[in-house]
Amino acid sequence: MFKSVFTKYITAFMLIIIVSFAMMITIIASVVNTYSGQLKDDMISRASQSAVEYLESQLNAYELVDLPSLSMIYGERIHPMLDVVAGSAEDIFLLVTDNSGKIIMTGGTGSGAYTGRSIPKPVMDEINNGVEVRQQDTLDGLFDAPYLVHASPIFLDDFTVVGTVFVCSSSTTLNPLIEVMVKTVIMASLWVMLAALIAVYFISDRIIGPLKAMSRAAKSFAAGKFDVRVPVSGRDEVAELAIAFNHMADSLSGLEGMRNSFMANVSHDLRTPMTTISGFIDSMLAGAIPPEKHEYYLGVISAEVKRLARLVASLLDISRMQAGDRKFNMTPFDICEMARQIIISFEQKLEAKRLDVEFLCDEDKMFVLADHDAIYQILYNICDNAVKFSREGGKYRVSLSLNEKKKKVHVTVFNEGQGIAPEDLPNVFERFYKSDKSRGLDKTGVGLGLFIAKTIIASHHEEIWVESEYGENCAFHFTLEPTYAPLKEPRTV
Repeated sequence: MFKSVFTKYITAFMLIIIVSFAMMITIIASVVNTYSGQLKDDMISRASQSAVEYLESQLNAYELVDLPSLSMIYGERIHPMLDVVAGSAEDIFLLVTDNSGKIIMTGGTGSGAYTGRSIPKPVMDEINNGVEVRQQDTLDGLFDAPYLVHASPIFLDDFTVVGTVFVCSSSTTLNPLIEVMVKTVIMASLWVMLAALIAVYFISDRIIGPLKAMSRAAKSFAAGKFDVRVPVSGRDEVAELAIAFNHMADSLSGLEGMRNSFMANVSHDLRTPMTTISGFIDSMLAGAIPPEKHEYYLGVISAEVKRLARLVASLLDISRMQAGDRKFNMTPFDICEMARQIIISFEQKLEAKRLDVEFLCDEDKMFVLADHDAIYQILYNICDNAVKFSREGGKYRVSLSLNEKKKKVHVTVFNEGQGIAPEDLPNVFERFYKSDKSRGLDKTGVGLGLFIAKTIIASHHEEIWVESEYGENCAFHFTLEPTYAPLKEPRTV
């Protein structure tokens, strides 16, 4: 059967309280019982010693040699004193016997009922053998219930025993005290459990409330609704979880928007060249385009086919990298020479925009350890974007420097142009993202190049980032591992 977190929390908390109070009651009862037992044992021991000393003094004072004579002649004086020795407690009384076990004198409440009776011989034999204290004893049936008994011999002189004093106390007198204590603790436990129940209810509601809200929001996400957010209150761990959940929701919402934009861009970029290719081929087949112009239009068709091939290659690249199928061959190569070749390949585009080109390199040759083709793909894409988004006559700079402190080669591609808006900066490396949503400048891209660049750089355990002053300039940076001794064999990661 399903149990909520609240039920489990309450049940566990109540069980802990009940077990704790049960242990506390047991410990307190044991301590009280032990202490009271020791206290009562001391009381009857002192009463027994006092009775023995009093009777011995009376025998010596009246020069008598046995207890029956003392009881017969001076009983009216002796009995009240034995009552005093027994004390005012209702559960303590004295029994004085001769050597045969016959009870000849008593003291204390209720002791008179035992006058003239006898202590059984087996008990007297044990007493004579040195057994003085007997716990939970009925003295072989003399008492109806178990009593705590302390026996002390009475001496006429230092060697002659003339009788025994038995001090008896009920062993059940502690039960009322323990019962009161248990009832008090149980009542206190009930009040504590009630207070704890109320506290746990509100605490659990505070914890579980946001979790329920997250559950509802997750169900909304599953249904494609990404506008639901979890209310945040307080600064505890649950609030942090709610904040993290809302950040995740923002990311999902942004990713969904980028996915929709990507689908629209891909649809457009697939439909446009296919329409162009289909239209020109149909026109040539129908004879609408003169034969002398076939070569020109075949060139247009070829360019559109290559455009489709680049799009498909990008999509395949992403699929392979996400599946972990793309491996990188780590070999040393000259990053400066690669950058020079890429800039030379953009000569016509650079001249068409009359850009002020700068190429800065700390050394003529700077070797890095990386996958040559993957880094070429990244640098080419970033340089191409920089040319595409540069303004007429603006500055265009590619710089490579060696950071000795961090032991990294730092590559920077800078251009003056519109730049990237501050709200777009966190998303430029995300999948499907295009900051030029109007396609005014970027008519061929689908927002995959920078995501591929970020994935490749991350696979090299390096960093890539962007800086931009909106309306002024933009600079892309990434780092690579320098090397000065080319490896004999390429290393695959």
